Amino acid sequence: QVDWHLVRAEMNGYDFNVRVLRPWARDPAFYKTVWTYRSDVPAHEGPTHHAVVELWAYDFPLSRDEEQRLIAELLVIPPLYEQARRNLTGNARELWIAGIRPLRQQRAALEALRMQASREGGSEALLNAIHAGAVATEGLVAWLEAEVPSKTGPSGIGRENYTWWQQNVHLVPMTWEDEVRLLQRELDRAWASLALEEHRNRDLPEPVAAQTPDEMEALNDDALARFLAFLGEGEVLTMTDTVEPALQAHRIGFVPEAERNFFLIGAHIAPLPLIAHFNHWIELARMDTTPHPSPIRGPSLYNIFDSRNEGTATGVEEMFMHAGLYDDRPRSREIVWILLAPRAARGLGSLYAHANEMTMEEAGRVHMAGTPRGWMETEEELLLFEQHLYLRQPGYGTSYVTGKYLLERSRGDATRLAEARGEDLPLRAFFDRLNAIDSIPISLARWEMTGLDDEIRALAGAE
Repeated sequence: QVDWHLVRAEMNGYDFNVRVLRPWARDPAFYKTVWTYRSDVPAHEGPTHHAVVELWAYDFPLSRDEEQRLIAELLVIPPLYEQARRNLTGNARELWIAGIRPLRQQRAALEALRMQASREGGSEALLNAIHAGAVATEGLVAWLEAEVPSKTGPSGIGRENYTWWQQNVHLVPMTWEDEVRLLQRELDRAWASLALEEHRNRDLPEPVAAQTPDEMEALNDDALARFLAFLGEGEVLTMTDTVEPALQAHRIGFVPEAERNFFLIGAHIAPLPLIAHFNHWIELARMDTTPHPSPIRGPSLYNIFDSRNEGTATGVEEMFMHAGLYDDRPRSREIVWILLAPRAARGLGSLYAHANEMTMEEAGRVHMAGTPRGWMETEEELLLFEQHLYLRQPGYGTSYVTGKYLLERSRGDATRLAEARGEDLPLRAFFDRLNAIDSIPISLARWEMTGLDDEIRALAGAE
């Protein structure tokens, strides 16, 4: 039955995609083709076409067969971009303008690829394919820029469409109004809790950020050792041989102070809270090595996984804190609340942007103002990326906090039912069961875990 509801959700997503989102017509960023990094969730964040070049997945220098594969993939770009000019008939002004930026970044990525291919003795056919992709990208950017003055319409999908999308595609049992209330509550709670932590820590020395690569490596070593011990010896998660390699592969590198974004500012002081969020990579390693036996539970379309994956990664930051992860690192507790505040604030901004009550810039100001210590005040790149993504993909900006709430609700329900049976529900048993169910909406995971189908029955009735 859970799989049936997943199929129903994807069919609803297909319907909504054709009727409302229409990214091929409204969203120039839909045509970004070259991806230089792997997403930390099961599929690319936001609408993406089905002929992308996953450059990060290639092993350089290329073998002959891999070079031929890359050439074939790159040669899709010129005809696709000719088609894009015919497809892009929408009037969503902010999506149009913001969508030019990732295509400019693609042009830079292709130039970097050309230089690498030249150094490594790439064939003339490969260099020609890269050049053709670059010329096509430049041409599409120029055409998009010329069309900007004619674009005058809204980019948000409106409150009613937003609620329908969340309830019938992402299976989030909330309305637009519910999400506004929840995110405002979490924003208030994050700021108040941070103030209490700072009061508790008032006599402690001020934390000092890493100033050298060696200092950052030492912070990584300490944080990873603590986290792995917490998961295993702390009976939080059944440890497999993929957990440590998944985390070690994503050690947080040193970045000079002037170049640190919001997340790296905190990570250079105390990396452990961000490493807890890297539960993402533990989950992807599990999905890579031991995928769920049901093919229906593979990476879902339309980012249906968002409240589950982003919500769990956000939720465990606080859950693990309450379970004792930072007991001997009280300053790290402050970082947990600093991470939660902008996730709530940026989600609030995205809600008002989708209601067409704020521009993307105004939503960004909500995001910036909601972030403690001014850590988003110089964050132009991250701010643009996140608010653009959330305008492209309704519900993604709120999924970190709505998913966190739904995860907490599921843990609470499961605990109450276990207590009624006279049983315990250890933390490890809860997370092992959640992982076995896999990356599906939490409302479905809650049903499979507890037998409580009230949310799903209500959502099915709302269709």
